[in-house]
Amino acid sequence: MAILLFTILIGLIIINVPIAIALGLASVVVLYLATGMPLIILPQKMFASLDSFPLMAAPFFILAGKLMEHGGISERLIEFAKSLVGQLKGGLAHVSIVACVFFAAISGSATATTAAVGGILIPAMVKAGYDRNFSTAVQAVGGTTGIIIPPSVPLVLYGVSASASVSSLFIAGILPGILIGVSLMIVAYIISIIKGYGANAEGFSVRKIGGTFKNALLALLMPVIILGGIYGGIFTPTEASVVAVVYGLVIGIFVYKQITWSKLREILVSSVVITSTILFIIGTASLFGMVLTRERVPQNIAEMFMASDLSPIMILLLVNLFLLLVGTFMETIAAIIILTPILLPVMTSIGVDPIHFGIIMVANLAIGLVTPPVGIALFVGAQIGKTKFEPLVKAVLPFLIMMLVDILLITFIPQLTLVDFVTP
Repeated sequence: MAILLFTILIGLIIINVPIAIALGLASVVVLYLATGMPLIILPQKMFASLDSFPLMAAPFFILAGKLMEHGGISERLIEFAKSLVGQLKGGLAHVSIVACVFFAAISGSATATTAAVGGILIPAMVKAGYDRNFSTAVQAVGGTTGIIIPPSVPLVLYGVSASASVSSLFIAGILPGILIGVSLMIVAYIISIIKGYGANAEGFSVRKIGGTFKNALLALLMPVIILGGIYGGIFTPTEASVVAVVYGLVIGIFVYKQITWSKLREILVSSVVITSTILFIIGTASLFGMVLTRERVPQNIAEMFMASDLSPIMILLLVNLFLLLVGTFMETIAAIIILTPILLPVMTSIGVDPIHFGIIMVANLAIGLVTPPVGIALFVGAQIGKTKFEPLVKAVLPFLIMMLVDILLITFIPQLTLVDFVTP
């Protein structure tokens, strides 16, 4: 039955059936053949999988990210980033990455980060003499920090799938996200030296930093309020997501005055479409999980690894390689929901902390956002940067190599993820 399940799923994916429908169809066929289960029960099972308080954080963080994307936040964050790192060699490339890191701490989404920051900085970099493909590549890889740095929708979904603490996952994502951001800046610096990209003409100015910081203060306060409230025990991650929506709404409408009522309708509709897609995947993935559990697939895979002569290091390397491969053709959210129940028992059996593995998984899948054939951040960047996909992939390669090094560091230095910022 497990072989039949994966055969049907892979076949449907090959013929380009949407992942949510592919999961549902494969699961329904196998459950009906194996158990004769009345099909009326399956929608009930799907709804039960969505009846989760922690899961409510996902749609609210999505809405908060959309509000921030359209609320005048990105422009102010970019100006602040420009005052901080614009004077370095290849200044605008560094501004792009730092702005992505700032925006990632607000949006929780890679595509939102790429679109919001890239829409401003890609044209600015091209105008300043940067290669169009390099400019777009910097923005695409910078956008991947959106799913690692908290708050992160994929981390919320992993927490629900693994029954892990979302608060702990948010803490665990801070240092790895900063690590990736800094490493991307190193690559951009080296390329800028080779290609002769200059620094921001304005140079370094403490007064400029102070002024741009003041303008961006309300935007920068959002992650402080959200994460501080969670870690301070004032509210749960789910409640924090609602606070984020209210904060973004007030800032966007009444303070920055960038969100009109017509734009608000567009934001709400867009958020509903994204949320419904995610929830549909979760619902059908729950049926998929029923088959896996019935056939003891996770347990059998864990037992197979434990019975092998492979060392924990080799198992970690193989799992990383597998996640990198999956990320190239499967959407991040679907991959998390499907693979967490399968791989987590393997990881815990060799002593890997579930929180640590959550960051490993999300970091690997983040690379999938900038690798073909799926590479959604690449497609978004190519559309914004008005460039072709093939040369963009070539421009991204140096950054991908550095991100692979980051993956190894995150995997084999668990202190990067398991550090406790709260307890002295």
